[in-house]
Amino acid sequence: MTILAGRNVLVTGSASGIGRLIASRIAALGGRMILWDVDQQRLNTFVAQLQDRQLTAAAYCCDLVDRNAIRATATRVLDECGPVDVLINNAGVVTGKPLLATTDEEILRTFNVNTLALFWTVRAFLPAMLERGSGHIVNIASTAGLVGVPRLAAYAASKFAVVGFDESLRMELKKQGAPVATTLVCPYYIDTGMFAGVRTRFPWLLPILEPEYVAERVVDSIRRERRRLIMPRFALTALPLRLLPPVLFDFIMRFLGVAASMDEFTGKSDAETNGAGVQHR
Repeated sequence: MTILAGRNVLVTGSASGIGRLIASRIAALGGRMILWDVDQQRLNTFVAQLQDRQLTAAAYCCDLVDRNAIRATATRVLDECGPVDVLINNAGVVTGKPLLATTDEEILRTFNVNTLALFWTVRAFLPAMLERGSGHIVNIASTAGLVGVPRLAAYAASKFAVVGFDESLRMELKKQGAPVATTLVCPYYIDTGMFAGVRTRFPWLLPILEPEYVAERVVDSIRRERRRLIMPRFALTALPLRLLPPVLFDFIMRFLGVAASMDEFTGKSDAETNGAGVQHR
């Protein structure tokens, strides 16, 4: 079991949404929080609130689009806070547009934040974990990393990549005999505003998830060192269903309403997020 009390826990995209809820729960368990976000103002406000509760937290403004910024910020963290015990790659962005309506810049931003940033953060903090003989890496993907959805081509592709990244990393660490745990998290749509307007045809099978519930499950999975968390349980059926011919698979996704789930998507405007168009979970 991963012990969180007294550990350095880094959460990306932690100024709002799921990242903020996860960080708040871990801080309450005694974790020493290292909080990354591109929104300096929200980040400072959150850290001040944690410190008012006598909880330990440090803020680092970092734009995950920029790998050089990630490396520089990681160096600061290692110098100022010491090795990271738990790394939670939570930050994510979405555009929610048809492929041909998505700009080159939006596609690149999606992959930079949702996928490539994980490579840079893990490469920055994994060496110290290996040297110390302990550590835990959490990669938050999505059920869109298991099933592609219209209007989510860039997002789904970036999350499929996260699933592959986590699996390869897990097997690589095991082959090396490294005592570093990994956890892959694949939630369905979460009611944080990032996916405002999405719909579900059968909410009793595929509910829009409550943020507090997701954060609680994620923290519990970290503590128990679960290798994979897919929410809700019904989403696990996506794995065996992929063995079907595409025509049958597509029919089932249409019947379940998954293929139409983004039809009324609105998301958040830049003004509602951070002015830079980056939306964190």
